[in-house]
Amino acid sequence: MKKSLALLLAVLMLVSALFCGCAGAEPTDAEKKTFTVGFDAEFPPYGYKDDNGEYTGVDLELAQEVCDRQGWELVKQPIDWDSKDMELNAGTIDCIWNGFTLTGREDDYTWTAPYIDNSQVVVVKEDSDISSLDDLKNKIVAVQTDSSALAALAGDDVTDENKKLCASFKELQQIGDYNTALMNLSAGAVDAICMDIGVANYNLKKNEGKYRILDEQISVEQYAVGFKKGNTELRDTVENTLKEMYKDGTFMEIVDKYDAEYGISQSICFGE
Repeated sequence: MKKSLALLLAVLMLVSALFCGCAGAEPTDAEKKTFTVGFDAEFPPYGYKDDNGEYTGVDLELAQEVCDRQGWELVKQPIDWDSKDMELNAGTIDCIWNGFTLTGREDDYTWTAPYIDNSQVVVVKEDSDISSLDDLKNKIVAVQTDSSALAALAGDDVTDENKKLCASFKELQQIGDYNTALMNLSAGAVDAICMDIGVANYNLKKNEGKYRILDEQISVEQYAVGFKKGNTELRDTVENTLKEMYKDGTFMEIVDKYDAEYGISQSICFGE
């Protein structure tokens, strides 16, 4: 009996010591909170695969910095852009963060403050005879499926001007990603592509002398990080961390690293 009691006391002391020793320990990698970002892997400079086969980009580096400051593990989850809502609602991603347009979607998601001004522009081949939007009459124009460019030309809130423009096209062709669209443009399968100014600038620099951007814009908009409707707690944490990053200069260091250009102006709204 005494031996049993002594053994029981020894076990209790050992368990107690283990708990005390672990109380102040740092969480292991397995215990870290994961933060899963859904992004289009063919949307440079915001999210794409680099020459080493690693996912990178402005938005993914911003997300990584947020995770580093919060002690989270970043999970980079490439998604089909037209399946982004399904992924978010199913909980397979925590947010959509990849040059994601707030304008026109204000009530569809819980958003951070906008952090980039963007515009939709038209890209043509360098030697194309298209020099203005009027020249797109009877031409085949490509847009990404479920993109802001598509919404600007044929969405529910399309302007009368853009509705008239779109009606003048021979065809408005929806394509899954911009890499394919640019290949089709080079091959002459389409005459022009409507796309985000940042993506357009990136591809013009990468393929110098191959493409050009028309002076006239299709629309102006803003980028923000989109969370599932009602997920204000996670949104607030991310937004507050981004504000800190902007105030201490880290935000702009990341943007400048990618030499990102946004056409109209850079409008970081954090802290205002």
